Amino acid sequence: MDALSYKTVSANKATAEKEWFVVDATNEIVGRLASKIAFVLRGKHKPSYTPHVDCGDNVIIINADKVRFTGKKLTDKVYVRHTGYPGGQRIENPEYFLAKRPEVVIEKAIKGMLPKNRLGRAIFGNVHVYAGAEHPHSAQTPKELNLNSIK
Repeated sequence: MDALSYKTVSANKATAEKEWFVVDATNEIVGRLASKIAFVLRGKHKPSYTPHVDCGDNVIIINADKVRFTGKKLTDKVYVRHTGYPGGQRIENPEYFLAKRPEVVIEKAIKGMLPKNRLGRAIFGNVHVYAGAEHPHSAQTPKELNLNSIK
């Protein structure tokens, strides 16, 4: 006997409805852009959001070389990595990455806003960042994503 008319529906890999979106990053602030993209990648904008499932959408970010930072972050913010060798700590700032590989700046910002586990690593595979205006995903017919409509 079913007494309840509303059941909680939990999405899984088979029932997750994934879409493709394209975002133009021209003149967007890096952190604010990354937080909204991470929100869409997780699927939190959908009514069928399930925390332990990759039910978010695929996002294509174009014009990554035209993002901006507020304040003096362009020169003062640091990205630290270690080579694994003694004395191998390397420090770079966003100005260096925007000149060489502008995709890295947005990727690092988005990755830092995703869960630090297997699910987060899987979700990070759904974002595709390109420095220019062209992308090779036209076969997926991505829709334009308005960032102002997200939280």
